[in-house]
Amino acid sequence: MTTLQSRLADIRERMACAAIRSGREAGAVTLIAVSKRVPVARLQEAADAGQVLFGENYLQEAADKIAALPGLGWHFIGGIQSNKISLIAELFQVVETVDRLKIAYALENQLASLDKIMPVYAQVNIGRESQKSGVLPECVDELVAGIQKCPHLRLAGLMAMPPYQPDPEASRPFFCQMKELADDLLQRGVVSQALGLSMGMSADFEIAIEEGATLVRVGSALFGERG
Repeated sequence: MTTLQSRLADIRERMACAAIRSGREAGAVTLIAVSKRVPVARLQEAADAGQVLFGENYLQEAADKIAALPGLGWHFIGGIQSNKISLIAELFQVVETVDRLKIAYALENQLASLDKIMPVYAQVNIGRESQKSGVLPECVDELVAGIQKCPHLRLAGLMAMPPYQPDPEASRPFFCQMKELADDLLQRGVVSQALGLSMGMSADFEIAIEEGATLVRVGSALFGERG
C-alpha cells in the first residue's frame, strides 16, 4: 500500500468513526479530496484507490486536470468571479461557493444555456471574517430563497470555513452554529428538506462530522503539504 493509499484509508476510517460517534451510519459523510496544486499523477493514484470526488480552487488548473482525468466528479470550492462563471458551469458538477445572489443568478443563466441542473451550496461567513466570502448568518435566508427560485440550481446545503485556530477543537462552536442554522432554516420552512453541511478540513474534519457535517474537504492530510 502506498503512502497515499494508506492516508486515504486512515481518513476514511476516521470519518466513519466520527460519523458513528454522531449517531449516524459509518458511510454518512462524503469526502472531497482538495486537489489544488496536486499533479495529475497523484490524483490518478487517489482515483485508483477509490477516491472519485475532487475539489478545485483555481479554474485554469482545474480545467487541465478535468480534461486529463475523465470520469471523476469535480466540486468548485474557490472564490467565484463573474467572468469565470461560464467555464465553471461547463466543467463542474457541484459549486460550493455561491456567496451572493448575483453569482447565483449568473450561474443560473449559464446552466440554462447548457440545459444543466447543478447542486450548489450557499457559502456562509460563519466567523464574520472580513477577508472571507460568504453571507453573514443573519442574511442566509435571502441567499437561500434566491437560489431556490433558480430552476437550474438545486440547493444542496450550506458551506463554511471557520476561522483558522491552532487548536482544532476551537472550531467546534462554529460547526455547531452551522448545524443550528441549517436546522433553523428547515424548522421555519425556508427550505423543505434537510440541508447538507460542507464543513471541516484536514485539521478538524472529525470535529465537523461530530457536529453534523455531511461533506468534508480534505487536502493536506491526504496529499501532504503543497508548495
